[in-house]
Amino acid sequence: MAFRRVKTALIGSGAISKSYLTNMTQKFHVLDVVGCSDIIPERSAKRAEEFGIRQMTNEEIWNDPDIEIVVNTTYPKSHYEVTRKSLEAGKHVVTEKMIAVTLEEGRELVELARSRNLMLATAPDTFLGGGWQTARHLIDAGFIGEPVSVYGVCIRSYQDHSDTFREPKSMVLSAGGGIPFDMGGYYLHNMINLLGPLTRVSGFMQTRNPVRPYTNPRHPKFGETFTVDSPNNMAAALEFACGTIGTLTITSEAAGYMFGDPRVEVHGTQGSLILFDPNDFGGKITLRRNTQEQPAEMPIMFPFSEECRGIGAADLAYALLNGRKPRADCSIGLHAFEAVHGIWKSSDEGIMYTMQSTCERPEALPFVALAGSAYEAILDN
Repeated sequence: MAFRRVKTALIGSGAISKSYLTNMTQKFHVLDVVGCSDIIPERSAKRAEEFGIRQMTNEEIWNDPDIEIVVNTTYPKSHYEVTRKSLEAGKHVVTEKMIAVTLEEGRELVELARSRNLMLATAPDTFLGGGWQTARHLIDAGFIGEPVSVYGVCIRSYQDHSDTFREPKSMVLSAGGGIPFDMGGYYLHNMINLLGPLTRVSGFMQTRNPVRPYTNPRHPKFGETFTVDSPNNMAAALEFACGTIGTLTITSEAAGYMFGDPRVEVHGTQGSLILFDPNDFGGKITLRRNTQEQPAEMPIMFPFSEECRGIGAADLAYALLNGRKPRADCSIGLHAFEAVHGIWKSSDEGIMYTMQSTCERPEALPFVALAGSAYEAILDN
């Protein structure tokens, strides 16, 4: 392969765009970021000046024949429209989680990408981080034997979260942005990376306290009420095709906790791995085996354990250059998205939900020794 940089543009210049643009312009040389846009021009102007790129409109991005990749960091309700129009313009797309608001929209986008021979990748991409790739290596190498069960928990408090926003309500309390879809994506993508696809899901899902007041006197709507229109409390059971079973508990309604003790644990026939927050690229990894007198903290053996949002876009660029599937392929994003909808359906109808989609376990990063900026070459395979 003759190396070349792939021209890339970002749509959606809000808060998360800073992390993406920092990494895409400074960490991943394969990405030649040329511009950004936003529905609020002042925001894209700020980002363009900050990162030395061009302020553009969506239409200018879509109509530029040299731009090959669009990174969609808009808010959840806009993911479907922006991704669809980008695919229709012939662009490969990396979209923030989740892929859309409805399952039907998600399926439509995957089919559109396939029909046009375009790559569509979905966040979260934290499973490409050094911590999660280390955990993947430990499992694949047999350190815990055959995985028997997996456990995930995420406890947060969004009960007054809207008070920090000037908009009528925060996106995390709106359709497509509730915590089962928001944080659920991180947990499910990482579980799929470690264990492969799901076969069945079930559980309970609620929207607790759907009508609630603005409680901060400084908010312009103090004393008025608003409606939470997304589930905010979930307890699920998961069955994986490999035979592992698991549980996943996610809530934004536990008062007193903004960030509780988020973690994933994988228990096997020969030992257990106690892992960290799937929202992070790296963290503490503890191995426990019956042969050990004390649990052992394992070293992270892969790069990208720091904040690396945008690594999925870099991997897609190398996938484009090498003619392979991106590791954060949309089949994983759709599978995780369907799982959350399946748990919701299970709760509403009192059924065990059988997954209709499947996906391949993403290819692990190669186990090689690189240093400094050469780390990026680990994606070039």
